[in-house]
Amino acid sequence: MKNVVFGATGMVGGFIAAHLARNGEAVLGVSRSPRQSDGISWTVADLTKSESVDLPKVDVVFCATDATAFANAIDPILKSGPKRVVAITSTSIFYKLDSGDEAERVWIAKLADAERTIINRCQAANVAWTILRPTLIYLEGRDRNITLIAKLIRRIGFMPLYGAASGLRQPVHAEDLAIGAISAARSARAANRIYSTTGPETISYREMAGRVFDGLSRKRRLISLPPIIWKSALAVARPMYPDVTPVMGERMLRDLVFDSSAATADFGWNPRGFAPSFDDKLSAGARLAATGLQQPGERFLAAKRTDSSGDFAEHQKRLAPSHLSKTSTPV
Repeated sequence: MKNVVFGATGMVGGFIAAHLARNGEAVLGVSRSPRQSDGISWTVADLTKSESVDLPKVDVVFCATDATAFANAIDPILKSGPKRVVAITSTSIFYKLDSGDEAERVWIAKLADAERTIINRCQAANVAWTILRPTLIYLEGRDRNITLIAKLIRRIGFMPLYGAASGLRQPVHAEDLAIGAISAARSARAANRIYSTTGPETISYREMAGRVFDGLSRKRRLISLPPIIWKSALAVARPMYPDVTPVMGERMLRDLVFDSSAATADFGWNPRGFAPSFDDKLSAGARLAATGLQQPGERFLAAKRTDSSGDFAEHQKRLAPSHLSKTSTPV
């Protein structure tokens, strides 16, 4: 099986490439600059310049990078003759269209348009497609969500919460999403469908932050602040955290919960529970980013097809989500 991975230097794409290589499959990683790594071939291309995309014949294309850039280059990508395209987008498409942050609204509209472009172009080329919409993705030391919380805790010793921070979350590990993408690519039932791919536990933002303390081996110090005080504190700290916005604080009170049961049924979606462990990974994350590829944890098996549905290898215990709202969508 010949595979192309766009975003092979990133969190999810790195795991996709590494798992495929460990399974003995041919992997071509796409990067904007020349790279070398064991078991993976590389080609140089810039998705913002579609004319730079020139791929050999392949069986599967994985998009684990900016889907809007991927959609921009979808026509030359499809010239490689894939049988399946698997693109990773975001469940943000459900709740940021009405965001109070204009930049978020603009970005999510572009993402929705990118999904439509990928689907329409694949259908026109008679290529099967699958879109995965994950929730909050984390990889200790590298993500911009859980790791940001961990860095803040290390810096100030406590976690300032927006009110009760009661909004529900379903964090999902980057490696599990990578294994899910591979399994979806092998599943006939996952062809031409959109899936929410959430973590197995539904927990409050407050509990999620508490588990970050646990992962840092620190006593939980969660401080609920009235919204006006939280926003005032953010205004003072904004130079140190320019990507944090007041809307993000407000969102701590909002449930962001989706139904991944269709993914479980169609390709064996079975992610780990949320128990982050940092150790020295906050500093290790920079080293991982520099290498371009991170190796999968040894306690996980390489993704393998166990039956015609492309199920996960039985290496993780399933915990069913307790709150459901959005599910898969056939198109």
